[in-house]
Amino acid sequence: MTTTLNSTHLTVKSGTSWSDAWQRCLAVAPEAFRDDRVLNHWNAAWQADGRALPATSPVDGSPIAGPPRLDRATAQQAVRASLDQHRAWRHVPLDERRTRVAATLDALTQHRELLALLLVWEIGKPWRLAQADVDRAIDGVRWYVDGIEPMVAGRTPLDGPVSNIASWNYPMSVLVHAMLVQALAGNAVIAKTPTDGGVSCLTLACALAAREGIPVTLVSGSGGELSEALVKAPEIGCVSFVGGRDTGAAVATAVADLGKRHVLEQEGLNTWGIWNYSDWDALTAVIPKLFDYGKQRCTAYPRFVVQRELFDEFLAAYLPAVRTLRVGHPLAVEHPDDPYPALDFGPVINAAKAKELHDQVAEAINRGAVPLHRGNLSEARFLPGQDTSAYVHPVTLLNPPPSSPLHHAEPFGPVDTIVLVDTEAELLAAMNASNGALVATLSTDDEATFGRLAPQIRAFKMGHGKPRSRGDRDELFGGFGASWRGAFVGGALLVHAVTQGPAGERLPGNFPEYQLMP
Repeated sequence: MTTTLNSTHLTVKSGTSWSDAWQRCLAVAPEAFRDDRVLNHWNAAWQADGRALPATSPVDGSPIAGPPRLDRATAQQAVRASLDQHRAWRHVPLDERRTRVAATLDALTQHRELLALLLVWEIGKPWRLAQADVDRAIDGVRWYVDGIEPMVAGRTPLDGPVSNIASWNYPMSVLVHAMLVQALAGNAVIAKTPTDGGVSCLTLACALAAREGIPVTLVSGSGGELSEALVKAPEIGCVSFVGGRDTGAAVATAVADLGKRHVLEQEGLNTWGIWNYSDWDALTAVIPKLFDYGKQRCTAYPRFVVQRELFDEFLAAYLPAVRTLRVGHPLAVEHPDDPYPALDFGPVINAAKAKELHDQVAEAINRGAVPLHRGNLSEARFLPGQDTSAYVHPVTLLNPPPSSPLHHAEPFGPVDTIVLVDTEAELLAAMNASNGALVATLSTDDEATFGRLAPQIRAFKMGHGKPRSRGDRDELFGGFGASWRGAFVGGALLVHAVTQGPAGERLPGNFPEYQLMP
């Protein structure tokens, strides 16, 4: 445990302690929360099964509810029960499905603040970003509720439920959003709670959905233990996965062998190139935004590829911006009734991840990387004596060595790396270092240069001097190379990915046998 003596007058905002949040969960959804544990939900009932693991909040290391992990046999029972629900739900008229999903959205809206507070404690999101995660889920699904008819015209639900396995960083705007759209399209849905956090938030959201008759199954367990049921089981109609490349590769192999419908979003090293550029004020303005949630996002930009002769001007724009970042306890205020603190990020997901990042940075420096910036712990906002072992302050390294993971992989934390290049060929090679990415940006003054170089950068979304994001509503999303496998999503494509179209249909996506852009 590490502590700081800074901000000795700070306290937790009134009514926002973990105990406060838990008591509210017990009051709002007593069927899903029992004493000090959450329940699994399968066969249309809340089940007090599974072995509840201890868990701690990344915010301050204090105990919170952990996932009740099922064994393989019970998970298989849950999947079989979900198939029974699916066979009934797929025949429910669209108007009724839409009514039930809309009612779920109303309930999520009613409990918006509690859902956001759970995200703060479970995955360390600052209040602004936690609320945004909840709101994006609600607003995004409402868009589908309002416009679903043409998306499902001439299409039918899948033969089995959709199995969702997602990372912990966006439980609402990615996972719950996907589940409700899948259900709206006529499928029963299964979700595995992320091992590293978000179980209480997901449990509350699923409790509100289950009350409205949405056929949702929520189970916890290790990926290795449950993959036989959640990925390979013949009952599963589609696998939707969001996570790292190592786990994703195993899932991709399994679904390819089985010929199963799949949507696999995997990490990639998203890069920001600087070439013949001069609008430094614009770059300075965007740098703090790129650190939202400590870069624990699939569309974060951890790598800058900079033209060598512009490096001095780049640093003059970058360093003042990165020095403004606000880090600390997401609920620490000077007076109990003060507004939530305005922070760029709080902790990373856990102390183990923080140690991994610290070790990677230290190793990179020992092997030749040049530290250009390291945040100062004493400038952060913490409670007196608080455990800060899950906090990582911003770090910027020049030229991480090829032997370092920071050279070729996404750190998933507030660590920026900079690579200098002298030619356009070097620029492209450095921006394509991870064999495919979800997003990339090229800052260049010349439109013709952007038009010539952008198609050679292997990212699904390209920005010209501006960041790109996953997007909402009708904005498509996918990835190139190893960053994506299976059907692309976004807009009508998300519905098409989990429904059957005409015979011989080739969905836009990145498949073993073909790649088809929308």
